[in-house]
Amino acid sequence: MESLLFTTTSFIIALAILIVVHEFGHFWVARTLGVKVLRFSVGFGPIVWKYTGSKDKTEYALSAIPLGGYVKMLDEQESPVPEAELPRSFNRQKLWIRSAIVAAGPIFNLLFAILAYWIVLVSGDFGIRPIIGKITPQSNAEQAGFQTGDTILAVGTQATPSWETALLALITARDQGKDVPVKVLTNQKTEHIRWIIAANIAQLSSGTRVLEEFGITPARPKIPPIIAKVIPGEPAAQIGLRPKDLLISADNVPIEDWISWVNYVRKRPEQNIILKVQRQNKILEFRLRPKAHKVKDQIIGRIGASVVIPKDLNEKYQVLVQLDPITALKKAIDKTVQLSQMMLTVIGRMVIGQAELDNIGGPISIAEFAGKAASHGILQFFKFLAAISISLGVLNLLPIPILDGGHLLFFLLEGIKGSPVSEWMQLQGQRIGIAILLLLMSLAFYTDINRLLE
Repeated sequence: MESLLFTTTSFIIALAILIVVHEFGHFWVARTLGVKVLRFSVGFGPIVWKYTGSKDKTEYALSAIPLGGYVKMLDEQESPVPEAELPRSFNRQKLWIRSAIVAAGPIFNLLFAILAYWIVLVSGDFGIRPIIGKITPQSNAEQAGFQTGDTILAVGTQATPSWETALLALITARDQGKDVPVKVLTNQKTEHIRWIIAANIAQLSSGTRVLEEFGITPARPKIPPIIAKVIPGEPAAQIGLRPKDLLISADNVPIEDWISWVNYVRKRPEQNIILKVQRQNKILEFRLRPKAHKVKDQIIGRIGASVVIPKDLNEKYQVLVQLDPITALKKAIDKTVQLSQMMLTVIGRMVIGQAELDNIGGPISIAEFAGKAASHGILQFFKFLAAISISLGVLNLLPIPILDGGHLLFFLLEGIKGSPVSEWMQLQGQRIGIAILLLLMSLAFYTDINRLLE
């Protein structure tokens, strides 16, 4: 219950911040360019609270449905406007002023993402060093010459101090469609260049599966198989396993580390395992039967136990990425541009039917990610806000009627033909836009619900 409350609260806070940022963009540019703003609302529907400002008597409101917001401006198309205030009406403004006001919302989302990433980079963000743990035989990674123990220093011209930056750089290289040099530090502490051929990464998916498909498994620390906690009612607790138990062997096969044990269990749902355990100075034997769990399209085994994490575990693998303010600003801009380009690529793949449904998430997924990010600290929450803000900015700039980009499309047509687009055409465009948005929302809810069922 507490976890659900925390996740919900984190989601509401994130949503409120991003709505305010977006709508403030419209609001600030409209006021700056002389258009009268009647209402600034966070949320849709009935107003539950409002405050009337002294300048222009603008209403600042909170509305009942917190799934968006709006800025209501003086506009003859909405209601009659007194003659004295016609110069401040939105519809009477020059084309470039109307375009600037409409574009300001998504642009402010992108600017906020830059600010959030800048804060993270200046404050210092922990990442995992990009050390290669294993190369899949006959994979593209093996053909490119990558070796176990290589540390990826740079992909192309982009430095990669962490797996996050390396993964982002690899996806960017895929989207650019060019051969790319990768600088690595070998186990012998010498630097080498490995070349990735564009054709070998052109069909890689988005997300963390890129590494697996390319043939790279990140290095993982060897964690001793010592139990930290068992969950009541789960198989480990049912057979009598206890904290501090050291796992020795499974079916007479030595257990080298916790990861190998987890992999062994995952492959044996509802199968008996003869487990030997050292408890203090005694060797005990148990018959363990992992419980079956469905994850995506496969059934795996789980026993309901966690591992003791050594205090010095992260020293070799963890890295602090902290930059000076100027460098951080450049990196924040670069990352915002990269993620924007990646999102456009994913949208393009959706249009031609190549994108996977796993890349689409609705409000349930966003709420879950918000809770996870917030639970890991304020900097992770800022990174989450930046990513979602980029998504909002890019989506709103798409030329789909009813979105900001759709309005900009109509303004472009107005500039070309010399007169506004007819109301009939705008209405038809809005109907098409609503249909597209409903389709995307249905798809997002479907993937969310499907994940929950799995």
